[in-house]
Amino acid sequence: MHRRINITLPDETIELIDQVIEKGDSPEERLRQRSRFINEAVQYYIAQKTLANLREQLKEGAIQRAERDLGLVEEWFDLEEELWHRNEK
Repeated sequence: MHRRINITLPDETIELIDQVIEKGDSPEERLRQRSRFINEAVQYYIAQKTLANLREQLKEGAIQRAERDLGLVEEWFDLEEELWHRNEK
């Protein structure tokens, strides 16, 4: 399903779009090409923003868990060290 909306873009932006779209034989085809290009650009932008947000959430989660994880390592280190030396004998 498609819905028609009206947007306003600077002339420079429209000129840039027209440089990269396939040239249509009619004004209607040119409008369809512009619409297709703008749709693809918006979809790509949203995908990139979503990916960047996910990366930031993962980074924040890792930072929040780092102190806890370090504490667990410190708790278990001595026990593992002792078991390691027992198994060497």
